Amino acid sequence: MKNRSLAFQIWLVFSGILLAISILLVILFPTTLRTFFTQEIYKSIENEQIILTEYGYPQNQDQFSDEINSGRDRSVHHLILPESQPFIFYSKRSPLPVEFLQHAQQLASIQENSSERYSKTIKDQSLFFVIRKLTINSEPGFLLSYAWDSYRNDLVFTLFKQLIVIMLIVFVLSWIPAIWLARYLSRPLVTLEKHVKNISELDWHKPVNVDRQDEIGKLANTIEIMRQQLVRKDEAQQTLLQNISHDLKTPVMVIRGYAKSVNDGIYPKGDLTKTMNVIEEEAERLEKKIKDLLYLTKLDFLSKRNPLKTTFRLDVLIQKEVERLRWSQPDLQVTQSLEETTTLGDEEQWGKLVENILENALRYANEKITLSLKKVESEVIVRIWNDGPAIDESIIETIFETFQKGTNGEFGIGLSIVKRIALLHQAEVWAKNEENGVSFYLKIPMENQAIK
Repeated sequence: MKNRSLAFQIWLVFSGILLAISILLVILFPTTLRTFFTQEIYKSIENEQIILTEYGYPQNQDQFSDEINSGRDRSVHHLILPESQPFIFYSKRSPLPVEFLQHAQQLASIQENSSERYSKTIKDQSLFFVIRKLTINSEPGFLLSYAWDSYRNDLVFTLFKQLIVIMLIVFVLSWIPAIWLARYLSRPLVTLEKHVKNISELDWHKPVNVDRQDEIGKLANTIEIMRQQLVRKDEAQQTLLQNISHDLKTPVMVIRGYAKSVNDGIYPKGDLTKTMNVIEEEAERLEKKIKDLLYLTKLDFLSKRNPLKTTFRLDVLIQKEVERLRWSQPDLQVTQSLEETTTLGDEEQWGKLVENILENALRYANEKITLSLKKVESEVIVRIWNDGPAIDESIIETIFETFQKGTNGEFGIGLSIVKRIALLHQAEVWAKNEENGVSFYLKIPMENQAIK
């Protein structure tokens, strides 16, 4: 069954449930009806007895054992019999055998209540009767009122036959809404299946539109979100490949051109030493870009796993990075104001984050760089300011994206690494143009701190 279409499965389940209910009704309905009509027969018998007693019954002893009717319900018959005297008279109009009447006398003699219900099988037919004690001419006797089960069976059969006909009609007519419901539920799933198949074949530019608000609609919305993310990821990947090829092409071309010139005995920088220095600088530049790409891939890998975190002094780490990098610009004035702060995280990643921000500041700074680290309420704020040119407002919101190019800058991924590391540690990073310079801010939530 699971290999059939969903519409067929829904229709089959719907029909199966309906068929099971029908079978259950066929089994239980006759029994329920028989029980119900049995009680109704007894009530009819008792009601007829009451009517008979109200209109009066024969008072002559000679009329004992004669069958009488109340005239209201022809299915109920009555006999007035002596309770303890030997039974002699029996009306030939009554179909009841003498043995049964004698048995009824015995029941009446031991009956404690004035009226009791009984049943007995006579000639493969069930007889329902009620014995009511009474007194006739100061003699004890009883009124025997009875009805055969053929009356009950006729009612049950008639109703059961009508029920079968109605159930057959309902069962046949239910196929139409069952088929409609099956197609109604399966149609959007078939549409989603086509969309998912297209997405699996990288054809993901057609939006997923299912005008529903139920679970199927939520599934469609989830698939649409996934499609949009895949489109963005594909575009980012294509952009990344283009930028990588562009960013790596320049140093490779310089190295090849200078190497060929040296091989031909030509020194573009005047002598061999200066020319080889250019080749070495471009090789270092190329090496750094490759390392940054590998590090970015490493961060993508770590983002899907729990990073190994240790406790370390953030202020000491910043001081070490400043001392390590300031030699490249020894004329710059570097000012530090760092509060003692112990943080929890990956120390190597934090070192890379601070290094990349400092390198960016050193590249653009004119004369001054200022670093500060302080605790503000439930957060730790790191600020790195330089007096370089302002960032173009059109790119300040996207400057941390991979291969975003700044004013008079070059394609790179240093700041995108900063953003990735900050996200891995639930921190925020942003850039801001300020008076006479540019600041980079890093906000670390206090729960990431292990303050001693």
